[in-house]
Amino acid sequence: MKTINLRLRIYLAILVAVVIIGVIGLMAIEGFTPLDSVYFIIVTIATVGYGDISPITPAGKILVIFIILTGVGCFVGVVANAIEHVIDERERKERLRKLNMIIGVFFSEIGTPLIKRLTVHDPDIDQIRSALLVSNNWSEEDFATASTTISHHTARLDSRTIPLHEIHGFVAHHKSYMLTLLENPRLYENDRFTDLLHAVFHLAEELLARPHLTGLPETDYAHLSVDFNRVYMHLIVEWITYMQHLKTHYPYLFSLAMRTNPFDPHASPVVL
Repeated sequence: MKTINLRLRIYLAILVAVVIIGVIGLMAIEGFTPLDSVYFIIVTIATVGYGDISPITPAGKILVIFIILTGVGCFVGVVANAIEHVIDERERKERLRKLNMIIGVFFSEIGTPLIKRLTVHDPDIDQIRSALLVSNNWSEEDFATASTTISHHTARLDSRTIPLHEIHGFVAHHKSYMLTLLENPRLYENDRFTDLLHAVFHLAEELLARPHLTGLPETDYAHLSVDFNRVYMHLIVEWITYMQHLKTHYPYLFSLAMRTNPFDPHASPVVL
């Protein structure tokens, strides 16, 4: 996509430069009016060539040769790259649509349940809870405000207060599924979600690598706390982004996700 955009911009820049040089040159050399100059340049570059206007002087003919050699090629390049850009953009949107389906399954299976397990151990949850109670009336500005609030939040989860055996069992049950996700090439369309998945998988590896999860030294609890906080912050950020996506594209999925909000202690899937 970036390569196509760069090529398109280069071709457009050259084409505009050729048109400007050609118009000024024809006005100066051939005495054409501005309108006739633009008209002649366009029909020449577009290979229409009506022949109703033509240069007379040798200098004018040399200028037209330059316009044909450079302008026609740039015009074809602009058209070809514009078509390629449209096709690539359509394919990109399709890839993102499929990626968002994967993200949705992740939150259904792992993300939302894990947030519920960790939120109760966040000593500062009340500072951000109100910013995470997504409603059906939320606008783009509300989601932006929530993202800003989260960006200023510092997670202080303490692994000593977290039921490590419960989290151990949860991540062990979903480890193979996370491996499958990591092998999906579509993930690399979204760097932030990839970072989240790596963080969750790393936490799973840390917990599964220990023969026991009780009576650990303080240094190890501190190490696990860092891993938990990394996962927790990634989860919150991506959850808000995912909720915004659902509200925009899948209102019926958003309705259920909103009613099962992991940050709302009174959340219920039952429609009241």
